[in-house]
Amino acid sequence: MFAVVTFFRRGMAEFRLSLLLALCTLPGAVAGALAGTRLEGVWFERTLAVVMLAVMIITSVGRKIPPARVTPFPSRRRMAAGCLLMAVVGVYGGFIQVGVGFILIPVLQRVLGMDLVRVNMHKVFIVGVYTIVALAIFSTRVQVMWLLGLALAAGTTVGGWLGAHTSVSKGERTIRIILNTVLIAFIIKLLFF
Repeated sequence: MFAVVTFFRRGMAEFRLSLLLALCTLPGAVAGALAGTRLEGVWFERTLAVVMLAVMIITSVGRKIPPARVTPFPSRRRMAAGCLLMAVVGVYGGFIQVGVGFILIPVLQRVLGMDLVRVNMHKVFIVGVYTIVALAIFSTRVQVMWLLGLALAAGTTVGGWLGAHTSVSKGERTIRIILNTVLIAFIIKLLFF
């Protein structure tokens, strides 16, 4: 929420588009959270590493897609594809959550044609909305470690505030460097440590 407010105060808000995309994730997030209450297995970290590697490749190669036109809404064709993919992202986010931002980035950037500053603005709103729903499902079905969750929320608050400020003031080039650095570090950690 701090990141959303920070983007808004810095003059960056496309509330209707953010809300539409967030609502598209909800059915998937419910299904993913219901399945996530049964999550077990040793392949989780390797799967996550592969997902992050794919995201890094998708966001780094290929022709640059220009940002959506003057209106905050992309073309109908892109919106239809984006909404469908948001439901898929919701399944992953509700199921695992870890690294979901890295999955949202190529959808918002490549499918909806947004620059990385707008991507970050929408990403924090979307994750905030569906996470509330997923948390409600998890809290009714499994034991939630609330104290650890609050500590994580505090760190996320600081990170969201810093990320929003950096996105608006430093622009897409800086975001790309930070994104790729974090992705490489996560991939190495997940595969080798």
